[in-house]
Amino acid sequence: MTEGTKFDREFLRSALSLAARNDVNHFLYICDTPIAPEDLRGRPARRKLIYAVTSDKIAQEYIHRQLRALVIPAYDYSRTERVKVALVSALSQGAFKEGDLVLCMTGKVGKAPDTLMQMHIGGSLDDRVAIEGVKLGDEFNSQVVDALIQLALQIGQEGFEGHPIGTIITIGDHTTVLEKSRQMTINPFQGLSEAERNVLDPKIREAIKNFSVLDGAFVIREDGVVLAAGRYLSSTDESVKIPLGLGARHAAAAGITSTTHCISLVVSQTSGAVRLFKGGNIVLELHQTARRT
Repeated sequence: MTEGTKFDREFLRSALSLAARNDVNHFLYICDTPIAPEDLRGRPARRKLIYAVTSDKIAQEYIHRQLRALVIPAYDYSRTERVKVALVSALSQGAFKEGDLVLCMTGKVGKAPDTLMQMHIGGSLDDRVAIEGVKLGDEFNSQVVDALIQLALQIGQEGFEGHPIGTIITIGDHTTVLEKSRQMTINPFQGLSEAERNVLDPKIREAIKNFSVLDGAFVIREDGVVLAAGRYLSSTDESVKIPLGLGARHAAAAGITSTTHCISLVVSQTSGAVRLFKGGNIVLELHQTARRT
């Protein structure tokens, strides 16, 4: 055993000891490689363990072994961004509740975890992003929101045929959003039955990714039904201020969420970053270290 491997194992055991404390509610282990059974044997942390892995196949293997697991994208995020993505997925699945203390262990994709963070649900990862901001209200379907966040991350990472693209996705309060917007191009989802245009269907998410090259916004109902693509959001609110450097898409998302009860996801064409707006404010911000070319 090399010194590096020995230290990694001691680091993990120390994290497991901390996770065993009564005041820690969950241990979120963001890594595709499972913890060795001998390291978990007899440890109270085992019942608090939740894996965040980068493929459905790995997750199903863990679930078959009666371990809890969720799937996050395999893209090259910074450590903090990987924790954010995993926390959002876990929150959307109801794995955590308000006030829980979560110990998060992560590292670079394909490497042994080398970073430990503690997170209070309802606290913040940094002074810009409040995790409580993703608790969006009972009217929103958490599976739909999580699926769309994952889709936005894919669009930001992959673009379209190697070219970076940006887009806006509004979710909820669809009647008002449609009233405060106009169609810029032919709506590719018009004429399809509701069952054929729900974002929980992977084929529809792939279609949204392809139609992201169109100008304008997607309008999606709370339950995931896509109502339109290519909508120009005409609602503005002069009292809403967005950070310097963010452009027209972000201003449009801030304006529509300020004047309606919808939420909005924006993919930046420049950086691939994904921002979630509610009430005119950014409540979640996810940056990527590198885009796929």
